[in-house]
Amino acid sequence: MRERRFGRLGWMVGDVGYGMWGIAGGEGGWTGADDEAGDAALDEAVRLGCNFFDTAWIYGRGHSERMLGRLLGRHPDRRLYIATKPPPKDLRWPSTRDSKLSEVYPPDHLWEYLRRSLDGLGLPSVDLFQFHVWEDDWAHDAAWQDPIIEMKERGLIKGVGISINRWEPWNVLRTLETGLIDSVQVIYNIFDQAPEDELFPACRELDVAVIARVPFDEGTLTGTLTRDSRWPEGDWRNTYFVPENLIPSVERAERLKRIVPEGMTLPELALRFILQNPDVTTVIPGMRRVPHVRANIATSDAEPLDEELMAMLREHRWDRQPTEWSQ
Repeated sequence: MRERRFGRLGWMVGDVGYGMWGIAGGEGGWTGADDEAGDAALDEAVRLGCNFFDTAWIYGRGHSERMLGRLLGRHPDRRLYIATKPPPKDLRWPSTRDSKLSEVYPPDHLWEYLRRSLDGLGLPSVDLFQFHVWEDDWAHDAAWQDPIIEMKERGLIKGVGISINRWEPWNVLRTLETGLIDSVQVIYNIFDQAPEDELFPACRELDVAVIARVPFDEGTLTGTLTRDSRWPEGDWRNTYFVPENLIPSVERAERLKRIVPEGMTLPELALRFILQNPDVTTVIPGMRRVPHVRANIATSDAEPLDEELMAMLREHRWDRQPTEWSQ
């Protein structure tokens, strides 16, 4: 596992981390979660050198954090970096231009969910505390600044991050200028290349770490979806892959498959595209089974893609605008 420096916090983290949404299951999540398989996948990730784990209270309403707490207990000798997120108080993903900070992240709500997360993880402090939705108009509001400054001063959190709303990589730039944000988590993949335009240069200048999420475009870039894909009732993917999204996503994935080199899978290509960018600190694929862990972590040690292939992948950029189903 290759490591990269986590911005100004200075941590050395594996360039393939672990996204823990899908592994938790529960209301509003991904169906098919299995704790026994999930625990085995987490243990295998640690064995292979993964040391960065991204979770959130909303993933299984605390279940993902409890799974991670058990993982920490099984590996007390390993330095594992833990990132979590408090949910917005109004439970709306994403926030919108009309969202008010007082209704999304009032100070007492931030304190309450920091406590819940620490209890679930079984830790006295958390490495990275990330806002799960964000509006750049909140940049200079003391209502969020004062709590996170106090949390840092009291040693309850070591760093502060923002998970940027889907397809809005610009919606954090003024906030980064406050100097209070240590990392951003943003959707970045073969389709979603827009973070390269403004966000990555800003992070580079300010020494802010970049966590690349949704590397497989919620499953499209695994190459397994079809125009008829459906999931069990209650699965979040049914609300995201509405026909308006599913059909063009599958069509684009089919075109992309034509240029996957012989001997390489589409998921491998997707991860290696992301890791090619030195502005990315770590990528966090969701992994629910041991074979997924082994395949994804193996990309850390792969050689860079050649320039001709990278140029072809650039042509698959897909600039999208948030809509009612994009969440």
